[in-house]
Amino acid sequence: MAARLGLLLLLAVAAAADGGGGLRFRRKSGTFKVLQVADMHYADGRRTPCENVLPAQRRGCSDLNTTAFLYRVLRAEKPDLVVFTGDNIYGPDSTDAAKSMDAAIAPAIAMRLPWAAAIGNHDQEGTLSREGVMRHLVGMNNTLSRFNPEGVEIDGYGNYNLEVGGVEGTPLANKSVLNLYFLDSGDYSTVPSIPGYGWIKTSQQAWFKQTSASLQANYTNEQPKQKEAAPALAYFHIPLPEFGSFTTSNMTGVRQDPISSASINSGFFTSMVEAGDVKAAFVGHDHLNDFCGNLTGIQLCYAGGFGYHAYGMAGWSRRARVVSVQLDKTQDGEWQGVQSIKTWKRLDDRRLTTIDTEVLWKRGSN
Repeated sequence: MAARLGLLLLLAVAAAADGGGGLRFRRKSGTFKVLQVADMHYADGRRTPCENVLPAQRRGCSDLNTTAFLYRVLRAEKPDLVVFTGDNIYGPDSTDAAKSMDAAIAPAIAMRLPWAAAIGNHDQEGTLSREGVMRHLVGMNNTLSRFNPEGVEIDGYGNYNLEVGGVEGTPLANKSVLNLYFLDSGDYSTVPSIPGYGWIKTSQQAWFKQTSASLQANYTNEQPKQKEAAPALAYFHIPLPEFGSFTTSNMTGVRQDPISSASINSGFFTSMVEAGDVKAAFVGHDHLNDFCGNLTGIQLCYAGGFGYHAYGMAGWSRRARVVSVQLDKTQDGEWQGVQSIKTWKRLDDRRLTTIDTEVLWKRGSN
């Protein structure tokens, strides 16, 4: 066991060293912006009708409304990275899963934006297996998605990390000042005695812990040495049981769906707390939830449903979540490490309204 964990650590170090993908903070503003798109449920385009919209919206409403919304929000926000957090397509209604995925992601590719994806519980219910869906995603244009860390025995598909470099020309240009983790939260339980949805398995948590430890060691021990670890964000599809910890008194946003987590707690929230670098985790799955709540120093956030073929609620706008990470600056005007992480949501209404702007984390706050 010790030898296996040692090998896993070495592989995690190698993976962490190759986690870039060319992502970097902007020189002018010192920011890095992520747009999260959850639950598009894309199928066959114009032939696929909308779900749960107002009577006045029904005529002609289809997957193309999802496409139009994605173009609108991409043009408005101009993100540095687009993250699709699963149920990107709705397999049962898709004639050709590969073509559906191509159409779903097409706006990001057309606008030449880097993007990354996780898979949900419906992506593989069509003409591609779960493995096939992830292999298709990693072969698409402009993607930073990865199949899995090389050489690591790990459950699921699409477990990987990305590193965001500091501003070019500064001392932190070659260090990852923000880390992004992507995990496969599964689809459905494969254990007969455990009903319901899947969960993040022990092998995935071991990879996460080792990768986190390696990234933190690199940041604090290698020149220029930093006093604190770089903050991190985690993205996956199915919420953890801990998402059920909040009420209207301690969250921002709404909770209109039950928390559809696995029926067991696999301990991934504890793994994030122990690792210490993850400041916020973002999910989809429950389309009518869009809240953020802070538990033990980690913000747990839903994006809210994006797609028009996904279930929703008539009169409640489809939406996307934006995260903007801001660097600190010295008195001499040189960009440093991350100072704060802020979020807001964009609604697919006439004005593309921005709501629920809040600071998720600020250096020195925990």
